[in-house]
Amino acid sequence: MPAVQEKVKEITGKEPHRGINPDEVVAIGAAIQAGVLAGEVKDVLLLDVTPLSLGIETKGGVFTKLIERNTTIPTRKGETFTTADDNQNSVEIKVYQGEREIAAYNKLIGNFQLVGIPPAPRGVPQIEVAFDIDANGIVNVGAKDLGTGKEQRITITASGGLSDAEIQQMMRDAESHAEEDKRRKEEADVRNNADNLVYSVERSLKDVDGKVDPNTKLEIEQAIKDAKEALAGGDIEEIKTKQEALVTASHKLSEALYSQVQDQQAATSDATDADDLVEDAEVVEDEDDQQDGERR
Repeated sequence: MPAVQEKVKEITGKEPHRGINPDEVVAIGAAIQAGVLAGEVKDVLLLDVTPLSLGIETKGGVFTKLIERNTTIPTRKGETFTTADDNQNSVEIKVYQGEREIAAYNKLIGNFQLVGIPPAPRGVPQIEVAFDIDANGIVNVGAKDLGTGKEQRITITASGGLSDAEIQQMMRDAESHAEEDKRRKEEADVRNNADNLVYSVERSLKDVDGKVDPNTKLEIEQAIKDAKEALAGGDIEEIKTKQEALVTASHKLSEALYSQVQDQQAATSDATDADDLVEDAEVVEDEDDQQDGERR
């Protein structure tokens, strides 16, 4: 097909090989495979690859890929995640297969829970999620709390049960919705970043309560409130605006804290300098007093 050949040339920058008859290529491939299985062909290396990307759903419904499509198997890939809420004692791991940026648009092929996470502020627990695909295409997914060592695993076989036709359809869907998915992922990222900033500034303000100027505190509290209200709505540009305002307000908090630290250091330095001016000396009696003492 001329269009396909032109596309191959555009992507690779090389002229495509046209020496194979398209009507014969399938039969040739089958014959080579038969020869490999029979042990008659020994100089051909056949590699199995993952037909679609594999990953999990993360905050905001985003599909986070751990194993990319066309990765040679066997393979293993792990990544560390954390909790989304304070005192969260469990996490649900939803395993998806597909190419869409939003998890719900891909195929859910398994899910499980990791429980028994010790109470902690969000962002503190470290949860390692690992994908392990063996030579037979069997997928083992594990989640481990690095703090306690607790672990949970799931085994998935047959690539989620998708036929070749379904895989091709999922690829076409991903391509046709690429722009829409990109926009939705960017929106999710904006929301996640703003939410994380609100949480971080709130904690910082609580930690230094009573140590900042009341006017500065009121300004930061108002910026936090505005950001929360924006997050409750659906206007992404409004969220960005309120996030920027909160960043500016949080800088004032940092400036106030560093100013206090510098003042404390200066006061400590002055006290040290004053101590250095004091000289050690012996008390010497007056000569007259010494004589009086001898007469007594």
